[in-house]
Amino acid sequence: MLKVIHAKTALRQESGDRNPLQKAKWHRFVSTATKGTFGSSQPPAFGFLFDIDGVLVRGSQVVPAAREAFRRLSDAGGRLRVPVVFLTNAGNCLRAAKARELSQALGLQVSPEQVILSHSPLRLFSQFHPKCVLVAGQGPVEENARNLGFKHVVTIEALRKAYPLLDMVDQSRRPKELPPPTTGFPTIEGVVLFGEPVRWETSLQLIIDVLLSNGNPGAEPEGIPYPHLPVLACNMDLLWMAEAKMPRFGHGTFLLCLENIYKKVTGRELKYEALIGKPSTVTYRYAEYLIKEQAEKHGWKAPIRRLYAIGDNPMSDVYGANLYNNYLKSAQQNQVEAGVKRIPQAANPQTEDRLAVESCESILVCTGVYRHNADVSRKPEECNMETVFHGHRDFCFDPSLVEASYIVQDVNEAVLLAFEKENWS
Repeated sequence: MLKVIHAKTALRQESGDRNPLQKAKWHRFVSTATKGTFGSSQPPAFGFLFDIDGVLVRGSQVVPAAREAFRRLSDAGGRLRVPVVFLTNAGNCLRAAKARELSQALGLQVSPEQVILSHSPLRLFSQFHPKCVLVAGQGPVEENARNLGFKHVVTIEALRKAYPLLDMVDQSRRPKELPPPTTGFPTIEGVVLFGEPVRWETSLQLIIDVLLSNGNPGAEPEGIPYPHLPVLACNMDLLWMAEAKMPRFGHGTFLLCLENIYKKVTGRELKYEALIGKPSTVTYRYAEYLIKEQAEKHGWKAPIRRLYAIGDNPMSDVYGANLYNNYLKSAQQNQVEAGVKRIPQAANPQTEDRLAVESCESILVCTGVYRHNADVSRKPEECNMETVFHGHRDFCFDPSLVEASYIVQDVNEAVLLAFEKENWS
């Protein structure tokens, strides 16, 4: 059984690890913040990456602490005082639609440019955009694919209608008569998995058919092609949190089914050309880009040095933030070894940008997938918990990567904690 080591929480620090002077400072800070007197004349040198489900909302219900947190983050005119990106593994809608949902839920204006869905970084994979791709998921998958740059898109439903004999599990959908041969249907050159579909059995069957037939599911295959067609998958979350008391299956569960079926049928591993969404580093790199772009748009001159990633899922939010933090540290070390040093008097814009973001700290909240056990001993060596690894197969398990920098009760406490660390009061 794998061990997951939990970090010392901010709450434990307040009650146990802080000295009297630190405790007094924390209580004065919280008291001041509660009275709404936050403010700073200095431009922010930090930004926030907010997960959505389990942090800001639970299904259609807003987490009460979320609106309080964004009141702190906004000025009197309702404008954000700190760059913010909403980083979610959801992908069953358009960015504009998710921005409208967040605007209504949080009581402030959220732009689509502040939202990163699980599939948003696929804009960067231009080498696949001219190919004819099969897309799976729910919501406006075809529109999403075209907005991301894909030119030739085939949906699971279009494939099912073209080859009705492939979808045989639901007897009510089986054709009553043998349909005529399908002609003129394009050869599929890749598969893009946006998120968990509605009819899993149909999607699993047809995706396997496409892989086994090398993109021609209407033909009789002569052998099993390997390597198979390129597969790009978004959102690896095994579980996610809605209104139910227990977590629900996520796209990671669907991928688990697909991988195991493919291996059982072929004896080979299903390979991914790309895995997008948290905890993928490419997703956090894209988030950093949007944070910097937002700061420039607002005219904040100070370079963004630190990111605070707030989430509820240790296996995606915490793992991803810590993985990206390691990436930043490694990049800094490589730059130092290459002789690139920050010299304020002589720094050029290119060097400054390369060295801008220094860290990405993970803050875990207890309003979603993760539940803090108040009975766990406060001694770090006794805070280990036996668990199983819920991350994706292709991400090696490292206990340190699911150890949050801080664990707090909710998103409002997470914002307070970041403000304290930044001395932003």
